[in-house]
Amino acid sequence: MNHEEILPQGSKVELAASTGDITAQNEISLSPEQDDSLRGYFETAQWTADGTTILTFSSSNQVSGYIVPQDLLSPTASRPLKLTPQTTIQLPEPSNVLAGAPYFQLAEPWTQQLLVSSRDHPIQLFYLSSSPSPSPASCYPLTKARSETFLTATSLVWPSPGSHFIAGSRNMLAKFDISRTGEEPVVRVKTIPSERHLSKGNGVGMRGTVSCLGAQPPPDAGLVAAGTWTRWVGLYDFAQAGAAACVATWSVAHAATREARVGGDGLTQTIWSPCGRYLLVGERKSTGILVYDVRVEGRLLGWVAGREALGNQRIGCDVFPGQEGSGGFEVWSGTTDGAVKVWEGVGSREGAHAPEWSWAAAERSTIGSTCVHQSGTVVATCSGSWEFPDDDGDGESQWQSDSSGVDSDSDVSSSEAPWMQRRNKESSLKIWSMSSNNVEAEP
Repeated sequence: MNHEEILPQGSKVELAASTGDITAQNEISLSPEQDDSLRGYFETAQWTADGTTILTFSSSNQVSGYIVPQDLLSPTASRPLKLTPQTTIQLPEPSNVLAGAPYFQLAEPWTQQLLVSSRDHPIQLFYLSSSPSPSPASCYPLTKARSETFLTATSLVWPSPGSHFIAGSRNMLAKFDISRTGEEPVVRVKTIPSERHLSKGNGVGMRGTVSCLGAQPPPDAGLVAAGTWTRWVGLYDFAQAGAAACVATWSVAHAATREARVGGDGLTQTIWSPCGRYLLVGERKSTGILVYDVRVEGRLLGWVAGREALGNQRIGCDVFPGQEGSGGFEVWSGTTDGAVKVWEGVGSREGAHAPEWSWAAAERSTIGSTCVHQSGTVVATCSGSWEFPDDDGDGESQWQSDSSGVDSDSDVSSSEAPWMQRRNKESSLKIWSMSSNNVEAEP
């Protein structure tokens, strides 16, 4: 589908601000010895609670904060404006788990907090300060009770009002009190009855690493949706204690494979509709997003078709209330081919939903995140990914010619060579204005 030809009539998407391609200086092929100098690409992006700042995470383990320019929607501004990070935090280990404070206010420095999780480290709280190397302000350990080894938090959600946050790990969810620095979680909920028994739960609950979490929005806030790499979804109510916290669990494998026929290989996102009645489930290696009515356990209401997420890379979508009288809500998502697509009226009927319109937000690069501003006037996208020699068609011959002079005693094996020869695709953070809204308010 040519996404440049299906823009809605009378509508306009304009590039308002951009970082530019942060990998442009690395277009020249690098040798394996220079491989570490490859710049990271943007993996995820999200708006802060007040809508003034965009938090990004890159493959080089950097968290950055971009304050939106004040003249972003000014009719006299020279577009696209240049986006530069106001602060950068270098994490010690790889992580793609990032959660901003639900009470974030740009005018109040003490509220500018974010949580990150890295392997073999406690969950850490940072402030978005101008310090060149900010250190964690607080730590929240998640350890095994018997061995005291750190458990990696593979997912985080920090719901409003912000007094507690929830972390997901292997076969477990944990609820932390943000005010109890250095303390273990106040509540632990196992997603299966036992890890030590041979039956490993015996079919009860959901087994596997919790890869994503989503908190139900107001006014029905209370449930947390957890998804696993093993393609299971669980709903949990942390107002209950222990095993009673589990409200429902079900597998999405049958619905994705047999009903929607969108494929999938592990959940990467669980996100609620603006009304809190529907749950959207996104997977890697899929061509759609499943839509469930949570009022009926495991009932597939419909699916968002044509969302190409064909690789292992996470592709995050966003939701926005639909226009009055149209029914349903909107879903915005990027794809692996650099397009951003918009679906309207999702939740208003059963079955497949085709995209209403789309546009090219990047060239040949995956759109990792698409985030609609709470005002509806602008949308942020981030793009970036690796490419390998065999992605070009001539990669095999290129690799053979490059490796012909390699000595048999070399430390670089043939299985390592493609990874060592990886290159950056285009990577940028962009803010697009939706001028059809005719709103000149600042985000």
